[in-house]
This record gives sequence, structure tokens and C-alpha cells, in this order.
Amino acid sequence: MRLEATAKEDEYKVWMTDAELTELRRAAASHRDDLVIQLGGYVGLRAFEIPQICPKHVKRTEDGDHYRLRVPKGKDTTGNGGKPRDAYLPADVEGDIHRYTNAEGIDRHESLVDLSERGVRDVVKRTAERAAEETSDEDFRYVSSHDLRRRFAQRLLVDEQVNPRVVMQVGGWDSFQAIEPYLNAPTPEVVNEAFEEAGLA
Repeated sequence: MRLEATAKEDEYKVWMTDAELTELRRAAASHRDDLVIQLGGYVGLRAFEIPQICPKHVKRTEDGDHYRLRVPKGKDTTGNGGKPRDAYLPADVEGDIHRYTNAEGIDRHESLVDLSERGVRDVVKRTAERAAEETSDEDFRYVSSHDLRRRFAQRLLVDEQVNPRVVMQVGGWDSFQAIEPYLNAPTPEVVNEAFEEAGLA
């Protein structure tokens, strides 16, 4: 886990690995809290977008092999109001949504996660505190809901080298400038590979 200082004292941007995201999920107190972590870390949803999601927003693509998650109202970056987008929904997350919906008896039109934006942020903070206690890694205490979205972007852009235009579309970024910070933050694995390729390992 890498911490990057911000303008605020004792507040950091946290760059997690997928293994650390898995540790965070293990610390979730409930299936609902785990879903909050997954929607941020694997689907790239913002804290205010998660409460908008209902079971009816899960769609199977025409080929039947993939899923999308309709985000009714994304971030307003243009001054024209938030616009809807179709986020890519990994099959594992779709399965968890389906199981949770059935277990909790959630109607198609009901919010999947009955929380406010603040409630979503609190879930992530509480889960991160538990992860710090369970793993003895104090860096977890700095994890915020936006750090989940940061992991999502970095996985796609740096780890998997997905086309930035695809990432912009599924993640709701309107410009290359908005995703540029994620491109300039190599993971420890990328650093190791670069040194190995240069013969400096």
C-alpha cells in the first residue's frame, strides 16, 4: 500500500493492490458492507452513486456473456447535471448482487444499499479500521471510498493496460486530464518489472 500526501494534514491518497482490496473485503462486517467495497473497487462507483443502484439497473449484454450496471446519475462535470452511464459489471460482482438481493428480499426498484452517501463513506471507514486491526497494517486506517475508485482505475489503466477511452466511458470520466493521475502511479509490480527489464534488479 502506498500513501500519497494531500493538502490536508493526516489525510492521504491510498494506492492499494488487489490483494489489499481483498483484505479489506475480508474485514467487512456484513454482505452489504462487502458489496459497498466491491461496487467501489471493482465497478468504480463513487460514494454518492452506490445508493442509486437498484436490482433493475443490472443488465445482461446482448451476447449474454457480460453485464452492465446502469448508474442513473453520475458526477456533474459539465454543468449540465449528472448523466447516466453503463458501468462494466464483473460476473463475480453480479453474482453477489443477485445473492444479496434474494437473501434480503430486495425489490427490483428498491435501493440495493439503503444508505446515504455519508453512510457509504462510513461503511468504508469502519471496514478499513477493522482491516487495520485484523492485519496490523495501519495504512488501512487512511482508506476512503475514493481510494476504492482509485484501485479500480489503476487496475485497468496500469495493471491491465486497458484503453483509456474505455476506462473513461465505464468510469464516468469526461477527460484524459481526469484519469491522468491514475496513469502516473505505477504499482510496485510495475516498478519491479521495469527494473528487471532494464537489468537493474
